[in-house]
Amino acid sequence: MTELPNETTRKMGLVIDLDTCVGCHACVVSCKGWNTQNYGVPLSDQDAYGAEPSGTFLNRVHTYEVQPETGAAQTFHFPKSCLHCEDAPCVTVCPTGASYKRSDDGIVLVNEDACIGCGLCAWACPYGARELDQAAGVMKKCTLCVDRIYNENLPEEDRQPACVRTCPAGARHFGDLGDVESDVSKLVADRGGFDLMPEMGTKPVNKYLPPRPKDTGKEIDILAPLLAPVASEPTGFLRWLDKALDKI
Repeated sequence: MTELPNETTRKMGLVIDLDTCVGCHACVVSCKGWNTQNYGVPLSDQDAYGAEPSGTFLNRVHTYEVQPETGAAQTFHFPKSCLHCEDAPCVTVCPTGASYKRSDDGIVLVNEDACIGCGLCAWACPYGARELDQAAGVMKKCTLCVDRIYNENLPEEDRQPACVRTCPAGARHFGDLGDVESDVSKLVADRGGFDLMPEMGTKPVNKYLPPRPKDTGKEIDILAPLLAPVASEPTGFLRWLDKALDKI
């Protein structure tokens, strides 16, 4: 079995704003593209254009409709990938040591050369964040794009996970959550960021920002003053004409 590091120098991870995410799946597409063409074994698809397509995705977006106690139902989009937990059960359950957590940045990775595709890590993960690539027979998961974030050949603005770089709504943020002075840590503190399923005790590094309260003020019709009649009864010539027409 693989041992977890006693501590990590940094805690690199994602902060996802559920108030801003529009469910466009741009993060899913960019993740699929980058991880198919670059790091590790390509992410395969089976019967992609057939009746029962399936494939390997490291990031998925789930959509839910929530009915508040008052007001109309609201739709929320919930992106989910590996949360790079501090106490990652997927690491300690691996029989070959293929799953491991890096001590320098806390990123959880898979050594695909050592992976035997037993699926134990997928069973151990409470978030369903691991997927077995059917073509390669190895376990795949989010890598936080380690081949991007440390690549000095890329412009500095591109040294972010593909999902963060491509999000059109700015709902995804990346940084060191072990540094209380980092932008992501301040964002979590300001917005009341929370862990996914904290009762599992895995201490996920990734955080979610809750949706902001919706405006429940009285609805105002801005066109009402323009549509209101100018006078209740005609005056002047129009009043005379109205009475003359009544006599006809």
